[in-house]
Formats: sequence, structure tokens, C-alpha cells
Amino acid sequence: MPKSRIRKKKDDFTPPPAKTTNLKMNSGRGWVAPLMLAMFLIGLVWIVMFYVSEGDLPIGAMGNWNIVCGFGFIAVGFGVSTQWK
Repeated sequence: MPKSRIRKKKDDFTPPPAKTTNLKMNSGRGWVAPLMLAMFLIGLVWIVMFYVSEGDLPIGAMGNWNIVCGFGFIAVGFGVSTQWK
């Protein structure tokens, strides 16, 4: 019976290098978090000033619409927060 040929290995298998993923914590939008926090704080301060001054501050002529304006700043803060990644 003929002897079978022995196959020579061309090269040992080397696995491909492990893929590294670079996770960037900053999405390139460094303005989002400061603006969001600023809008929240401006809205909060606006409402607190209105209640503490009993309606004289920040704009006395607006009356109770100062509350709507304060919540408007807070709503803008939430709108900006959708851009945060």
C-alpha cells in the first residue's frame, strides 16, 4: 500500500489583531452640557426670584407670566439636552 503524503503547513495561523474601539466621551459638542445647565439654572433662578420678590422681580410688568418665562428657559434646557450624546 502506498504511503500517503505528508502535507507541509504553509504558516502557523495567527489571529488578526484585536479591534480596539475608541470610545470618545466627548461627542465634539462641548457646548451642549454647559448650555443645558445654564438654561436650567436661569429658569430656576427666574422662578425663585419671582416668588422671593413677591412678583416685583425679574420683570414686574409681566406679572405671573414670569413663571411661564422661567419654565420656558427650563424647556429650552430640555430641548438642548436632546443633542447630548
